[in-house]
Amino acid sequence: MIHEMRIYTCLPGKLPALKERFETATLAIWDRLGIRPLGFWTTMIGPSSNDLIYFLEWQSLEERERKWAEFVADPAWKEASAKSEAAGPIIANIASSILQPTGFFRPLISVEADG
Repeated sequence: MIHEMRIYTCLPGKLPALKERFETATLAIWDRLGIRPLGFWTTMIGPSSNDLIYFLEWQSLEERERKWAEFVADPAWKEASAKSEAAGPIIANIASSILQPTGFFRPLISVEADG
C-alpha cells in the first residue's frame, strides 16, 4: 500500500470554488473509478490559508498511474473542471508526493473515556 499527499494551492479567494468542485463532482467520479481518498484538510494555522491538502491510497504505482490517467481523461471530470474554471483558473500550484512508511510506524490507538 502506498499513499499520495497532494497539496493544491489556490489563487486568492478561490479555495471555496475548489472545495465545491470536490464536493459536487470530483468525489463522485473518484468513487466510480475506485480512487480512494483518505481525508481532506485546510490550514487552520500556518503559512497558507489557500491550500487544500488530501491523501489518496493506492495498491501500487501501477494502479495510481492507470486510475489517475482514467480520471484526467474522464468526460465528467473535464466538464466539471471547465465549469469550475469558467471565470478563470482557481489553482496556482499542485504538489504531489508519493510516501512510504518508515520502519518505526505504530498505528495510533484511540482511547475512549469511561462514561
